[in-house]
Amino acid sequence: MGDDLRPTFGNLVSGHLAQLEHAAMLVPGRRPAAPVSVPSMVSPEPTTPPAAPPVAVRRPVTSEHHGRTRTDEYDWLRDADSPEVRAHLEAENDWTAASTAHLADLRERLYEEIRVRTKETDLSVPTRNRGWWYYSRSFEGREYGASCRVPVTDEADWTPPVPSEDASPDEPALPGEEVLLDHDALADGHSFYSVGGVTVSPDGGLLAYSTDTVGNERYVLEVKDLTAGTVLDDRIEGVLGGGVWSPDGQDLYYCTVDDSWRRDKVWRHRIGTTQADDELVFAETDERFWVGLGRSRSQRFLVIASGSKNTSECRFLDTADPDAEWVVFHPRVEGLEYGLEHAVVAGEDVFLVLHNANGADFELGTTPIAATRPTDWTPVVPHAEGVRLEDVSAYAGHLVVAQRSGGLTQLRILELGDDGVGDDYLVEFPQELYTVGGGGGAQFDQPTVRIGYTSLAVPSSVYDYDVRTRELTLLKQQPVRGHDPAAYEEHRVWATAEDGEQITISLVCRKGAADNGPIPFLLYGYGAYELSVDPGFSIARLSLLDRGAGMAIAHVRGGGEMGRRWYDDGKLLHKRNTFSDFAACARHLVATGWTTSDRLVAEGGSAGGLLIGAVANEHGALFGGFVADVPFVDALTSMLDASLPLTVTEYDEWGNPSADPEAYDYIAGYAPYENVDGHRYPPILATTSINDTRVLYVEPAKWVARLRHTAPDSSGRPDVLLKTELSAGHGGVSGRYQAWRDRAFTQAWILDRMGLADAES
Repeated sequence: MGDDLRPTFGNLVSGHLAQLEHAAMLVPGRRPAAPVSVPSMVSPEPTTPPAAPPVAVRRPVTSEHHGRTRTDEYDWLRDADSPEVRAHLEAENDWTAASTAHLADLRERLYEEIRVRTKETDLSVPTRNRGWWYYSRSFEGREYGASCRVPVTDEADWTPPVPSEDASPDEPALPGEEVLLDHDALADGHSFYSVGGVTVSPDGGLLAYSTDTVGNERYVLEVKDLTAGTVLDDRIEGVLGGGVWSPDGQDLYYCTVDDSWRRDKVWRHRIGTTQADDELVFAETDERFWVGLGRSRSQRFLVIASGSKNTSECRFLDTADPDAEWVVFHPRVEGLEYGLEHAVVAGEDVFLVLHNANGADFELGTTPIAATRPTDWTPVVPHAEGVRLEDVSAYAGHLVVAQRSGGLTQLRILELGDDGVGDDYLVEFPQELYTVGGGGGAQFDQPTVRIGYTSLAVPSSVYDYDVRTRELTLLKQQPVRGHDPAAYEEHRVWATAEDGEQITISLVCRKGAADNGPIPFLLYGYGAYELSVDPGFSIARLSLLDRGAGMAIAHVRGGGEMGRRWYDDGKLLHKRNTFSDFAACARHLVATGWTTSDRLVAEGGSAGGLLIGAVANEHGALFGGFVADVPFVDALTSMLDASLPLTVTEYDEWGNPSADPEAYDYIAGYAPYENVDGHRYPPILATTSINDTRVLYVEPAKWVARLRHTAPDSSGRPDVLLKTELSAGHGGVSGRYQAWRDRAFTQAWILDRMGLADAES
């Protein structure tokens, strides 16, 4: 995700094995994917540098919708198997390599700065689950690392063991260490490697893990016998995500996708059989809905969830009853969203229901274990406008509610006693700007809450909060060589949008960097799917800050930072708010003296790439450059084609231009590819991946081709570059060292646009 904006609590908390089965529901979308690691470099510099950028042949194709005619000259670039298309993409890579050759030394310095600041041999904080402590390890010189565990030696002691920080790959980090998966060995021989899910059977004897070695997010699910150390013959192909064990460990549940990459089916696999013998448990026939499944932390219930962008339906199986059947908790009603979690309150088994029946920002209720109606859901945390309840986790002695208010994340504890829900309070932090989240905790009876904390200047930190004593203990902070958070300043400022709405901006720079006047800035934006881009730490970003630049996040509408209203005001026929909000943030940073337009670079990825493309068309003069990572820039073409991955499931996000003339006109009015014109564009760097199933590579390829043909610069052509990874998916290729080189490539380009290519760190 470009600037590594997503807080990375997981790597510190417990690695792959702390991904709780009950929380493994994937929500498809044109959003950043998160494989184990990310991308590689563009093609090496050509022996004979090209003298000019490639020019794509124009082959007009005309179509008509609702009486409107549109012409697409570059749709032929869609055929990824065509030698002509491959040759064009390779020519684009050659031009990008030649055009950035002067930055080669800077790229190497940036890469070295990332590597030197990173503790390459490191471990996560162990997480306890059913008699074991699970953790992950990384090793200097290795791309992926290993997933490990050790037995719990004292059932009463919830303090995680402290592994040896510098143990070599041949040495155990803790006595009795068992290496469950050696990811470098699994990745050997593959240019791409991503883990979809890793989960241990309830008795601790079997490990189910899924891997993707292509980049198309179609995973192969396999099972390892942890006692024998061998992989069983069970092999399940075409899985999206990982698997979920039945409580007895005999069955493994998983999901597959249809031809349009919609997760639509749930299957049950009996260990020791073939995939051909698997039982179809549930098939979702409504093309707007996808499915997910999970197991309650209490281990008692399996839950299948069907969801569209605005409607939910859950069915549950009570595994404590051998004769039980799947039960629909509440049938789908358009606009009603809810999720289930099992809890024991005042000695009674109940479902916790997180729902929006009584308000857009959701409330938390309880109800008996049965099919019920919203009128039966007794409020535990009533709806409060502006306090968006996002998730709930149930433990034997407490509930943990993840929520956000005023643009900041919060963790809420509700203690459980003999009389039901008792004290209700927030775990508070004093800083102005931060992100806090539940970092994991797989065991139902644990008395502690694992918490992740970070900010733009503070590295990811892991705490244990003891509910019994209300003590907060720092377990580990991401080690960053030579970094002092006190040397940086962080702020929340507000820009005024065109309609008067106040848009929050989170920003960071070296302390005092802007005291003597404007400095270069990188402005990041996303604004879709109610996905919040919360402030988080990035080692790579330090190289930009230490050269005198600043970095800011524009929390534009379409995201979820300010609650459900914020999302609703930035989708469908309100989508333009996302773009005007971003422009307002740029104007505010200039007007208040933080930066100047010629040294302000904008960046966004996936649906955030649509934001970048639209802003480049409409507000290009506010910026000195644009970075569009895997950008969704051909939105009208994609939303008109129901056979493409994600299109039908995203009608509730963007609209259905095939059926609705108003939606067609609205999307056509902002879609970046449709609106390229002859005005001067600042320099643009676009990146994509050939196997991306979320945003097809053809979108930026066509966009760049049309920019080259249409938009002039002082030499008669725009400064626009396209970099295509030819063996990767939505998140790029894999491996942390390659990820660092990839970020160094983009960051060198950004620094060059800012006039800081020669600045010292």
